[in-house]
Order: sequence, then structure tokens, then C-alpha cells
Amino acid sequence: MTLAYVALGSNLEQPAQQVGAALAALGHLAGATLLRHSSLYRTAPVGYADQPDFINAVALLDTDLPPLALLDRLFEIEQRFGRERSFRNAPRVLDLDLLHYDGVIMSEPRLTLPHPRMRERAFVMVPLAEIAPAGMLPGVGDVAALAAALDASGVERLDESRGTRQQQE
Repeated sequence: MTLAYVALGSNLEQPAQQVGAALAALGHLAGATLLRHSSLYRTAPVGYADQPDFINAVALLDTDLPPLALLDRLFEIEQRFGRERSFRNAPRVLDLDLLHYDGVIMSEPRLTLPHPRMRERAFVMVPLAEIAPAGMLPGVGDVAALAAALDASGVERLDESRGTRQQQE
């Protein structure tokens, strides 16, 4: 079995419920076991700004699927949720990105590992650091240090049971 990290995001059709349902779908994915997932985070859109905020999370899977087969399964889940790819950074009901696959470095037309832009995105690195603070990304660096170096001011952790902000003590 191999550890793989998957980013989840949604900003359409009750995004917190979409991400929760997608986590459940990952938990039933043949050839993989959902080990844990981060909290949910509300984040501002990146790229195309004229759209609703996103709800994001990161999940850790233990899988016997090779990277491209896992990617295909993630795309199948997106399709079941009604994902449409109208233009880059468009609003979406569900986005699943394979971030990291247990030390694999690859660059193919369909998949680059580790994900080439993850280290620049607080909406990915903050939830990843929550569940893998001691993680190392091959050719990229230490997860916690990468997350700490980003401006995370637009990343707001939510209370998962209600989809609302958690109170800071």
C-alpha cells in the first residue's frame, strides 16, 4: 500500500456538503482506504476572482492503485458530482487534485507529482500541514515550513459539524 494526499475543493451547490460527500466517496474508493482528513477551510478563489469562496480540505489515502489509476478514480468521483471543466479556475461543484504520491516524482501530460503549484497555495498547504506537519515533499521541501511561509490570511478554518468559523481561544 502507498500513501497519497488528495486536495478537495468546492464552491457551488452547498460546498461544505459537497466536500463532506466527496470525503465519504473517498472512504468507499475501491483500492484505497481513507486514513484521515483535515478540517474544512473557507478560502478566497484564486485566478478567476468573480466567484464564491471555496471550501477546501486535504485527505490522506492508503492505496494500492498506481498514480494514474488513482487520478482516473478521482476524475470519476468528480464526474459523479457533476464537475464541468468550462475554463481554468472556473467555479466548480467538486475539484479533486492528487497532490503527492508517497515519494513519487513524475511529469506526464496528465499528471505531475508532487502537484506543481501546491507549494504556492495556502488553501492546499494549510490543510496538508494540519494532517502531515512532519511531511516531506520530494524535490519540494518540508510541509510545515512551506505552509508557514505562505500568506494564509485568506484561509479560515471551519467548524466541520456546522460549516461555520471555529472560535479562537
